[in-house]
Amino acid sequence: MRIAVAAGPDGGGTLRRLAEDGTPTGPAEHVPDLVAAIAARERADSPRWVWPATSRLYPRLLDAGVRVARCHDLELVESLLLGHAGRYGEPRSVRAAWARSRGEPVPADPPPPREAPPQGSLFDTDSLTADSLPGTVTAGSPATASLPGESPATDAAGASPAGLPAASGGAPSGGTAPGELDQIVAVHADQRRRVAAVPGFALLAAAESAGALVAAEMSHDGLPWSAEIHDALLTELLGPRPSGGMRPRKLQDLADRISAAFGLRTPVNPDSPAQILRAFASAGLPVTSTRAHVLKKLDHPAVPLLLEYKELSRLHTAHGWAWADAWVRGGRFRPEYVVGGVVSGRWATNGGGALQIPRVLRQAVVADPGWSLVVADAAQLEPRVLAALAGDRAFAAAAAEGDLYTALSDAFRGTAPGGASPRDKAKIAMLSAMYGGGTGEAVQLLAVLKSRFPAAFGFVEAAARAGERGELVRSRLGRTCPPPSADWRRLTAAGDTEETGAAPDEGRSRQVTAAQALRGRGRFTRNFVVQATAADWALALLATLRGRLTALGPPRLVFFQHDEVIVHTPADLAGRVAEAIRASAADAGDLLFGRTPVVFPMEIAVVDRYADAK
Repeated sequence: MRIAVAAGPDGGGTLRRLAEDGTPTGPAEHVPDLVAAIAARERADSPRWVWPATSRLYPRLLDAGVRVARCHDLELVESLLLGHAGRYGEPRSVRAAWARSRGEPVPADPPPPREAPPQGSLFDTDSLTADSLPGTVTAGSPATASLPGESPATDAAGASPAGLPAASGGAPSGGTAPGELDQIVAVHADQRRRVAAVPGFALLAAAESAGALVAAEMSHDGLPWSAEIHDALLTELLGPRPSGGMRPRKLQDLADRISAAFGLRTPVNPDSPAQILRAFASAGLPVTSTRAHVLKKLDHPAVPLLLEYKELSRLHTAHGWAWADAWVRGGRFRPEYVVGGVVSGRWATNGGGALQIPRVLRQAVVADPGWSLVVADAAQLEPRVLAALAGDRAFAAAAAEGDLYTALSDAFRGTAPGGASPRDKAKIAMLSAMYGGGTGEAVQLLAVLKSRFPAAFGFVEAAARAGERGELVRSRLGRTCPPPSADWRRLTAAGDTEETGAAPDEGRSRQVTAAQALRGRGRFTRNFVVQATAADWALALLATLRGRLTALGPPRLVFFQHDEVIVHTPADLAGRVAEAIRASAADAGDLLFGRTPVVFPMEIAVVDRYADAK
């Protein structure tokens, strides 16, 4: 059973029962206390709640101690469906979806709030990482929409205050027009029809919606955080907390030493890229960038000081005392998660830097007395996902082992001279295959991978070629990459690979040739098929694990990052939580890939503080 929800003023709202296909099965029911009505229906029937955005309504329920087992997040599902149709980024609100279905003008969504970068352009990095690449795959998908983790939820008693409101479903998209419930019902029915037309998409819609529930709950429950330990760490690294906007003592000392190293009459502000460039030019070292990888090539006494300043300044700006004042309350760090905030389906945040907690500050993540942190991450997730996707028997057999790179290492013994071990060579080849690029030894190792595991190599190559042709690629469950931009199409349409233009799809002003633009798009889609399917797997893990933890009672999911989860649990339940995590990882593999020899092992540590897990 499904129930559509429209929140009204003064705490009331309207509910309406729906069949699985979205057809109304009863009249609209006005309720004076929406939270109480949802709590009562959840206890009685545990329906799937249909609402515009989990991020706006669910925190209100959590504040009242009400948790639900299942939902259908209309905005998240609309975004997925638009992406699948090659219309990524179009407005996704209920109003927009309703207008689009009727052929009427589509209202824009409000601009999403963005997390401020931890530091300005002085030390921006431009290294290519998996995090910077979106992705997906064109493969058959499971047709089931059943998530084992969607068991009935129980009311949460004695929950801690919610703190900051969650943003797990992305940015708020505004309210709908009068007749909101009718629009919700109509949009949901339309989505159900569109979802049913794509094999596997029902599971993606259910998993994405479950992820929104998890995100809101993690923001509500918070990650255990010791403000005292955090302050002590900052004081040790930076000096005492400054006042009046001054630099901490350590940063000021470094700034003074940087100025002295340049030997100029006027001080050099290390926070000013222009001043740094002028200072190096005065020293006979003209450079066009102050990025770290550029500075490291210079032979000048100011360089190590600048690099140290960068590291400490980033810590002070992104996770310093002001950050703690804003994000740590009641002994809990409460970030705002954004489900599907990255095009590949990975999560982002609307603030708090939850996905970039510095290793040195993990000492501040401490379990409550009598409780433990169960920290688990999926070992070599993306290569294992590729093994399951590609159907390469030899590669899949290797992925049935505990350490994938060790299992692959025999293929690389005696190859390509150099000091790397066979295991390291296997890792280099695999990363080159998934992310593209590579020179020198990596090219030779990639050739070995191609000859020994042709189906795996061919899978990512096919995705790359599709991207170069401007085509869309999809994840296992159907999450779809954005189409190339108009700039990319203009640059590559002429067929002249030496034609140059501004770098498309990168948000940069540098000039690239058409050939470079084609290769860049190919690298993007090559990685997308793997990374987006890994995101599918992680969502399935979260959904099934959430159900198992609900059955255990007190344990709470309090952190998630790509392929890592942290559960805060009474110490005597830590063993059962670890078992639940392993079982959920296996379930996630089964849901996505069915019968496969590929295993998805979880590396699990039961610790008192996060820093002790790795």
